[in-house]
Amino acid sequence: MSRKAKNIAYWITTALVAFFIGSGGVAQVARVQGTVDGFVHILGYPLYFVTILGVWKVLGAIAILVPRFPRLKEWAYAGIFFDLTGAAASSASVGIYGAYGFHILAPLIIAGLTVASWALRPQSRTIGVLFPVTSDRPV
Repeated sequence: MSRKAKNIAYWITTALVAFFIGSGGVAQVARVQGTVDGFVHILGYPLYFVTILGVWKVLGAIAILVPRFPRLKEWAYAGIFFDLTGAAASSASVGIYGAYGFHILAPLIIAGLTVASWALRPQSRTIGVLFPVTSDRPV
């Protein structure tokens, strides 16, 4: 994949993830009725948890969009991935699958986009090589 194609793919996946996570976070902070019903009445989470997750989602969406802060981005990507896989697991555990498994598949698809965005990051948005290979050490 060329550098330009990789950069375009990165921004498309990142924009989609930021949109889905950010808009969901805003709905949770604003306590939109459908969101509150799903979390509190169907999944059984306390109401304050909806607000906490909403704030974290908005901050995570901002973190993956802004330049610099590579360590913060790592944490944001991890948090978004955990949130989405947890959402799928929560829906599965209470037996709420939705039409064609929507409540399980949608978060897992967005989690896949999150992993793609993380993997496609430009070098300027990464922490760096964790374990550099040098010629002095055997591989």
